[in-house]
Amino acid sequence: MGKRRFTEGSWRNEPWLRSLCRALVSLKSESNMAAFLRDIGTLSELQAWSERLEVARELVQGRSYREVSMKTGASTATVTRVAKFLENGSGYRAVLGIRKERHHHSSALRGERMASMRSR
Repeated sequence: MGKRRFTEGSWRNEPWLRSLCRALVSLKSESNMAAFLRDIGTLSELQAWSERLEVARELVQGRSYREVSMKTGASTATVTRVAKFLENGSGYRAVLGIRKERHHHSSALRGERMASMRSR
């Protein structure tokens, strides 16, 4: 059997991912979570995940893509990808306690992206 591949259409139902989610939810302390994340991720992966969360926090505060990139050291590609998930996804929003806007075109993030693009 070949390497297991997650697809956009099926990743949420993959048994391995569901097991990982249950494992993460079962951890009750920050130190236990940190230990588990260190066991399953490389230092580079931990740094990338941490960086992306900080990028999301900075974007939510209304900073431009360029400002976020300069402050966090994240590439503009990473900042753009995080902004896309902030706008269309739900994971960052859940962690950061942000409700999704009802009208896609009125999103503050969309306006920020457009302002950032104009300043290039």
